[in-house]
Amino acid sequence: MNTYLQLITFSIIIGIGATIVMDVYALFMKLVLKIPSLDMGLVGRWIGHFKHGVFAHQNIVQAERIKGERIIGWIAHYLIGISFAFLLLLISGVEWAYKPTFLPALIIGVLTTAAPWLMMQPAFGFGIAASKTPNPPIARLRSMQAHAIYGIGLYLAALFLSTVIS
Repeated sequence: MNTYLQLITFSIIIGIGATIVMDVYALFMKLVLKIPSLDMGLVGRWIGHFKHGVFAHQNIVQAERIKGERIIGWIAHYLIGISFAFLLLLISGVEWAYKPTFLPALIIGVLTTAAPWLMMQPAFGFGIAASKTPNPPIARLRSMQAHAIYGIGLYLAALFLSTVIS
């Protein structure tokens, strides 16, 4: 398999696997600890408003609903997970997938927290790093935890893949 095909294939497999790990963590937090996670419908609503030239909202919760916003949000969530796995493989090299190491995956996972802090939360009307939410430190901690779990998921998904391709 050529390197470009490996890059794409491995990114899809690792990205989906890592995002599943992140979602299982979010489900655990919701069901066991009663801590809700981001409603993917809000992500879909945000994306759905792009076609109208609206990229930021005063408060996304109060923005007009978009038909199919939940499915749009979930698809975007997994495409973003795949994109960050692609970034990991671009930085570490496709060879990393054959012998994955924990630290690069965790670093990428933690660094991906910049996306919600600097892009999504401000665009949703929640401020930079959730500064306009009722409890910014807790919101920031939860984002960091979720993305660290995603980083762990990158590693676990790559470990799984490495057993299949070796």
